[in-house]
Amino acid sequence: MTTKKINILKFATIIGSLLLILGSAAYGSSRGGSFLPQRNGSIVKDTVIHPIENNVSLGDKIVSFGMTLLGTPYVEAGSGKNGFDCSGFVYFVYNHFKIQVPRSSSEFKNFGKEIPIANVKKGDILLFLSPTRKVIGHIGIVTNPKGMESDFIHSSSGREMKVIVTSLKKPGYTRRFVKAIRVL
Repeated sequence: MTTKKINILKFATIIGSLLLILGSAAYGSSRGGSFLPQRNGSIVKDTVIHPIENNVSLGDKIVSFGMTLLGTPYVEAGSGKNGFDCSGFVYFVYNHFKIQVPRSSSEFKNFGKEIPIANVKKGDILLFLSPTRKVIGHIGIVTNPKGMESDFIHSSSGREMKVIVTSLKKPGYTRRFVKAIRVL
């Protein structure tokens, strides 16, 4: 066999190995893990490695998941994809990440750790008075932390009657704002 043919075979072998590794990695990542080549050339399935996702905070993931529910109708006492009330929305989103939170907005009064509004992060929860009574009657999840100008996602029983993003600087919410809490 000529040197040229041997080099072509070596090249083909290397390319074939790379394709096998890349194909295995793609297959593994689509199945919740990855296949990584070891020093001896064997391929071993390892634990789940998603370097980009690992740089995303849990708060970011909560907000991203909540945003997939934008437009879902407001339904009194609702806590599923067919419709939510405000606490049902927060409950559903947090439950998706296996985080236990109360089901009723009034139960958030003594739940979590109160934090200054200036220190809120994505995924923190804002508590508001009811429009008609002096009790916690509405809650939402911070999406864009900016102190008293933070944006939050919530299931609105107002004019919109659906899951929306609203700014805390909106007078109706500024006036009713009680506190921010962290449960993460």
